[in-house]
Amino acid sequence: MARPIVSLLTDFGLRDPSAAICRAVVLGICPDAEVLDLAHDVRKFAIGEGALSLWAALPYVPVGVHVAVVDPGVGTARRPVALRVARGDVLIGPDNGLLMPAADRLGGITEARELANEAYRLPIVTATFHGRDVFAPAAGHMARGVPFASLGPTLDPASLVPSPLPVPRPVDGGLATEIVYVDTFGNVKLSALLVDVRATLGEPVGRRFRVTLGDGREHLVPWSPTFGERRAGEPLLYEDSYGRACIGVNQGNGAEALGLTGGMAVTIRPEGAPAERVDGLAPGSV
Repeated sequence: MARPIVSLLTDFGLRDPSAAICRAVVLGICPDAEVLDLAHDVRKFAIGEGALSLWAALPYVPVGVHVAVVDPGVGTARRPVALRVARGDVLIGPDNGLLMPAADRLGGITEARELANEAYRLPIVTATFHGRDVFAPAAGHMARGVPFASLGPTLDPASLVPSPLPVPRPVDGGLATEIVYVDTFGNVKLSALLVDVRATLGEPVGRRFRVTLGDGREHLVPWSPTFGERRAGEPLLYEDSYGRACIGVNQGNGAEALGLTGGMAVTIRPEGAPAERVDGLAPGSV
């Protein structure tokens, strides 16, 4: 039989042993588990960035148990949850929206449980490290074959905190979106997918767009299928490998060059369209 898969995604970083401790807890409960580290350098407390990373990664990970911990509300009344999805996976983490985009991408939630059964936690649960004390143990027991229903009481999926990723929306002459992630190259990922761009603005390839930021600054940026079609140092709008609309600079750091940061409102309009400032978007699923 194949070894059970348990994946981990956190904002713990690698300087402290926290991520390794979570791995150790899983393996202590289920020594046969294959533990896969998706990322541990999600920007601190950035639930949306963690949600986007999980959304991007899990379709390429075998069916398994997936733990995500970006949890600024640890120790408060926020619920620890496990979500079974249509593909067959179980997603484990805090009820703060972190798990929701990935759950939707894996076919949607078929059952949700609160992690309330003390038998599947560590004997002592602290107020500051639920990754170790609650989430990793639950994942280890699930990998060992504990029934999903044993984890705790059922939850109405409609009661879960929704996705933190803003929903793109049409505005006069353009598409209002938001920067949800800055990658290691300095490319910025938007809450809008290419399908949103096409639905609102038409086919973008070969056109130039005015990118208006929430602070009123503007950049004129061409849409390009590849970085190589632009000169070194030239900005571009493009579709990344996950179908998401992004802004980058060929052989450069787009975030630094254009003054872009996570959470910044962005409006994309075809060159020559009328301007309208947009300050922000309501959160929701993508």
